[in-house]
Amino acid sequence: MKKTLIALFLSAALFACKDQKIEKIIHPRDLKPNESFNEFPKVKGDAFAFVKVDSGKKLGDVYAIKFKDTVISVQNDPKPLADKFFVSRFLNTQKTALLAQVADSSDLVSPFYIISLKNGQIDAIKLERASIGKDDKKVTAGLQEISLSIVLVNNDFVVTLINGNVYPLKRQNDSERIQGRFLLNSADKNTLIFATANSLYQVNYKTGETYDLIVAPGKLNAATFTKDIMQNYRWEKTPKGTSFLKEYDSNKILELSDFK
Repeated sequence: MKKTLIALFLSAALFACKDQKIEKIIHPRDLKPNESFNEFPKVKGDAFAFVKVDSGKKLGDVYAIKFKDTVISVQNDPKPLADKFFVSRFLNTQKTALLAQVADSSDLVSPFYIISLKNGQIDAIKLERASIGKDDKKVTAGLQEISLSIVLVNNDFVVTLINGNVYPLKRQNDSERIQGRFLLNSADKNTLIFATANSLYQVNYKTGETYDLIVAPGKLNAATFTKDIMQNYRWEKTPKGTSFLKEYDSNKILELSDFK
C-alpha cells in the first residue's frame, strides 16, 4: 500500500512538472539608431518559433512565441501583459529575430514588437512613436507589404525581412506619423510615396531624403491615379541617386545628362 501511494505521488509530481509553463517576461526598450537584428546563434537550436494557441474567428489565428521551451511575454507598462500575438514576420533566415503584433482588440492598431536574440540574451523593442495626428486612426494601418522582403509598419517604420534592419521613416511633421495612405514605391523600393490631403509626400527610408510634391486634390483620385501617374509624372534621380516622382514637363529640353 505504501509503495502504491509513493508511485501515485511521483506520477502526480511528474505530470505537474510536465504541465508547468516556463515563461520569460521582457520589458521592451526603444529602438536604437542604425540597429540591426541579424544575429547568428552561438548554439544550435537557438531560434524562436510561433506556436498556435487559438483559432478565434474574431481576431484570427493567435500564437504564443517560444524560445526553445520558454514562452515569451512582453510587459510594456501600463499596457497589459502581452503573451498572445498574430504571426507577423521573421526578420532573418536563422529565426533569431521576429516582428510580432499583440493579439488584442485595440481601438487603434495593436502594438508591434521586435523580439530578438542579442548577445545570447532575449530582447524586445517597441515599434512605437508618439503621434498627435488628427487622421491617425485612418492612416495607422498596421503592417503593409512593400515587397516580399520589405514591410511598412503604421506609416512609421520600414522593416527589411532578410537582413533584419529597421528604419524609422522621416515624418512630414515631427509630432505626427505620416498623414496619408501609402500608394507606391520606386523601382528600387527605397522611396515610398504617400498621398496626403494635398500632396504626394515622398521619403527614401535609407537616406532620409524627402520630397513633397504638391498635387491638386482631384488628381489624387484612387480610380484614376495610376493613369495620371503614367501620363503626367516621371521618376527622376537626385545627385545622390535617390529616385523621386516629379511632374513631367513635355516642353522640357532634354539634356544628355538626363539619360545618364
